[in-house]
Amino acid sequence: MSAIPVLVVDDQQVVRAGLIMLLQSSAGIRVVGEAGDGAEAVRLVADTNPSVVLMDLRMPGTDGVRATAAITAQEGPRVLALTTFDDESLMYDALRAGASGYVLKAAAPTELVEAIRRVHAGESWIDPTMAGAVIAALRERVVTDGGDAHAITGVLTPREQQVLRLVALGLSNRDITERFVLSEATVKTHVARILMKTGSRDRAAAVALAWQTGFVRQGEGLEP
Repeated sequence: MSAIPVLVVDDQQVVRAGLIMLLQSSAGIRVVGEAGDGAEAVRLVADTNPSVVLMDLRMPGTDGVRATAAITAQEGPRVLALTTFDDESLMYDALRAGASGYVLKAAAPTELVEAIRRVHAGESWIDPTMAGAVIAALRERVVTDGGDAHAITGVLTPREQQVLRLVALGLSNRDITERFVLSEATVKTHVARILMKTGSRDRAAAVALAWQTGFVRQGEGLEP
């Protein structure tokens, strides 16, 4: 198996150097570039072609949230947000922007490496120490942001909305890959982001939310 190419983004040079040293010494991971701000990260994505971008959220200039949105808008590499305990609101914004998960700066090295591997595989990652609280907070925020279909359309990208609608109508990941001509890994990434953004513990919970809010209605058929 080839090594996972990772782009490291953090405005603090010492932190960035430490992350690079850690990742370079981890089997199966290869650092292909580093950036000190979000704008530089967006530029380097095209040059370095990473599979995962480890993205600090608090940076001067173009912050991590805006950089995440720019990177994921093109269905490019997956973004793993790097946060601290007081970054709760930024974390929510990063997930809305398309991040596939977040890891705390205080996380153990093994957790950081595992998070990168999971995100690369198309899964999501929420720091284990805060998973329960974060899922509850995300779900509450989705509901209080609208309580109806707008609660979902307000947090999901157009493509994620399409995927959720098909999931709610009973299609499998394989069915969705054929419908949109996407790779199965890309569909898995969309589903993982949907679960995080809606605060759903699993696929069934996301489907239930889609019906409860009226995002999908009785009698609705598949789009041609």
